[in-house]
Amino acid sequence: MEPQLVKSAERTVRILEALAESQNNLTLSELQQRTGFPRSSLHALMRTLVELNWVETDSARSAFGIGPHALLTGTAYLDKDPALPFAQETLEDLRAEIGQTSHFARRDGAHVLYLATRDSREADHVIPRVGRRLPAHVTALGQVLLAQLTDDEVIALLPEPLQGLTEHTITDLAKLTGELDQVRTRGWAYEREQGTRGVACVAVAVDYRIPATDAISCSMPTMLAPSEIERIIEAVIKHTRKLAATLRREGIR
Repeated sequence: MEPQLVKSAERTVRILEALAESQNNLTLSELQQRTGFPRSSLHALMRTLVELNWVETDSARSAFGIGPHALLTGTAYLDKDPALPFAQETLEDLRAEIGQTSHFARRDGAHVLYLATRDSREADHVIPRVGRRLPAHVTALGQVLLAQLTDDEVIALLPEPLQGLTEHTITDLAKLTGELDQVRTRGWAYEREQGTRGVACVAVAVDYRIPATDAISCSMPTMLAPSEIERIIEAVIKHTRKLAATLRREGIR
């Protein structure tokens, strides 16, 4: 009986992850294609998740999306993170100094999970980031955190082939490990349009844990990067080191 309970729990989590990663609601057939679960057990699990408000559906129950109780769980994670209030202050200070969008994120396996964002006041449109995951290899945040690992650990961690989000994404594993060597040498990561067209980003790891799990980044329009990059790198390093020192002083691990 116990193995069956474990299987049901795993399937429930995989369903919620599939719904969270999709920009649109998914039909039962689409969920079956993405998860590979038998239609009979998938149907029973979806009925339970809808009744418990973890999943929402339309009146015909033909398509499904994340429900409100999933938001409650995510908010509870943010509320209980002792590092987050200090990171939010750092993002405010960083934005005040350089005027660009800044992020605080944590590595989640082969992905980075965005925990806080402060958007540039001049931003034409705001892209909601908090609670979103991106493949680690496509972002400066992810690259600076992958650089905390050995090449063997990176190779074992990342999927193959590597997903490409733009034509500039590094999808060759050997090229990526070469880039990570440069990140380790200089102490910061820099990417141009690898995750989002028209955007460049600098990131520095917050080294209050070993290896570091969190990082701070600053993103900017690529057209500003040539003239602004040195000033932004200096600011991100300064504020991230200050944050790491504060977290260590507070005993946060």
